[in-house]
Formats: sequence, structure tokens, C-alpha cells
Amino acid sequence: MDLSKHIHNAKLELSKVIFPTKGQVKQAYIAVIIVVSAIAAFLALVDLIMSSIMSAILG
Repeated sequence: MDLSKHIHNAKLELSKVIFPTKGQVKQAYIAVIIVVSAIAAFLALVDLIMSSIMSAILG
């Protein structure tokens, strides 16, 4: 298979791709920020609780 055929096939496959709209990208970005923030808050809370427990046990 030569290079021009490969390039043609690649362009053909790219024409089938449905790229997200700006609105979809923005919505996904906001969802990721919310999920990451929630997980970070949860881990910070668990760290605080565990730190308090260890402080109480150790003196």
C-alpha cells in the first residue's frame, strides 16, 4: 500500500468523526471540575479525620 492510499484512507476515516461542539466541551469541562473538586474535598475531609484520630491516640 502506498503513501497516497494511506493518506486517502486517513482522510476518509477523519470525515466520519463527529467532533464535540463548544457547548459539549464546556459542559464536560464543568462536570470534570465538579467531580475533581468533590473528590478533593472528600479526601481532605478523610485526611482531617484520620489526622485527628491519630493525634488523639498518640497523645
